[in-house]
Amino acid sequence: MPSVAKQKMGGLFRHRNFRHFWLADAISQVGTRVSGTAISLLVVITLHASTFEVSVLRTLQTLAYLLIGLQAGAWCDRVRNRPVLVGADLGRAVALGSIPVAAVFGALTIWQVYAAVFVAGVLTVFFDVAHQSFLPRLVPKADLIEGNAKLKFSTSAAALVGPGLGGLLVQWLAAPVAVLVDAVSYLWSAAWLSTVRVREVVAPEHREATLRAQIREGLRLVLRHPVLRAIALNNMVSALFSSAYLAISTLFLVRVIGLSAGAVGLLGSLGLVGALLGSVLARRLSSKVGAARLLVTVAVVEGLAYLLVPLTGPGWQLAWYVVAGLFTSTCVIIVIVLQVSFQQTLCPDHLLGRMNATMNFLYWGAAPVGSLLAGVLATGIGLRPMLWVAGAGMLLAAVPLLASPLRRMVDLPAGEDQPVSR
Repeated sequence: MPSVAKQKMGGLFRHRNFRHFWLADAISQVGTRVSGTAISLLVVITLHASTFEVSVLRTLQTLAYLLIGLQAGAWCDRVRNRPVLVGADLGRAVALGSIPVAAVFGALTIWQVYAAVFVAGVLTVFFDVAHQSFLPRLVPKADLIEGNAKLKFSTSAAALVGPGLGGLLVQWLAAPVAVLVDAVSYLWSAAWLSTVRVREVVAPEHREATLRAQIREGLRLVLRHPVLRAIALNNMVSALFSSAYLAISTLFLVRVIGLSAGAVGLLGSLGLVGALLGSVLARRLSSKVGAARLLVTVAVVEGLAYLLVPLTGPGWQLAWYVVAGLFTSTCVIIVIVLQVSFQQTLCPDHLLGRMNATMNFLYWGAAPVGSLLAGVLATGIGLRPMLWVAGAGMLLAAVPLLASPLRRMVDLPAGEDQPVSR
């Protein structure tokens, strides 16, 4: 099927279903980032949570990926994805909307916040799996890189403006009001998703298979396919060492470099500018040098960029951190766009949910291990040496890609398109 982007000026934004899909995602991403900041401030400032209680909150936000990640993938392959997306949005709106309602009546407790966040996290697992599986049903495979790049641009922009907006809303109004913004954004997303018109067909034989057999089928696909296996290993190692880096980077800037909280926040925002740049460059660079060649190259550059962070010092040496942040955030978005596009192209349509769930499970399974590893090792060897370890690990993450067939490929393999609605 010819590319929609090549058929019409304006690319995928001229594609009605993709445009509505993107509009649903864009505002919802901003709301999620606002809420992430607001809920943290809510439990710290309003509910006077302890350090342990805050750590429990962060754990509950992603715990569902480990508990039901694989099952969610198998289940999403049994049903049409659009109703899953709409239902998850409505459920998250109710779960998070309960927080400001309870606050109005003076009945808000840390346990309700925990419950709301955990329920929202469970629904997010289903949403994320269905979301990644739905795009190939909207657009031809030739447009997947552009589609993923546009979606990642929204994510990067939300990451740039959302936390600051959340902080301002908490300061000007109140934390529960900022959480309400996220609940309303989920209603916005559900409304736009309900207008997407695409024919989804679930094969009867996949409805009849047992859940355990379907999970095994998804695992086998990822572990036996040489390219998908390389991407999965890259994700696991990257999650392990990037989580280790994130766990100690703020501590390093404050205690070793001596920066203020405001300066640390500014450096974080500068890094996110690179994420916007990466979402813009992903499609352009892949069309010039080839998606496979670009993926391998950028993965190596990302690892090298992480090795600049331990060079950071006071004064002009702070430039090492800025340059590293710009390069790493640019590279990580390009890698994600290309990896997801490869996954969607190589995976049979009826296995998309399980493949995406397997990838998410492996990633989120490694992330908390990396955070714990950083805490243990940094205590023994120090913060700067631990950053060298994290940087070396991020460079090591490129090895599975270099050792895979991707090294000999130039572009995305030709994929057989599913029926696409205009």
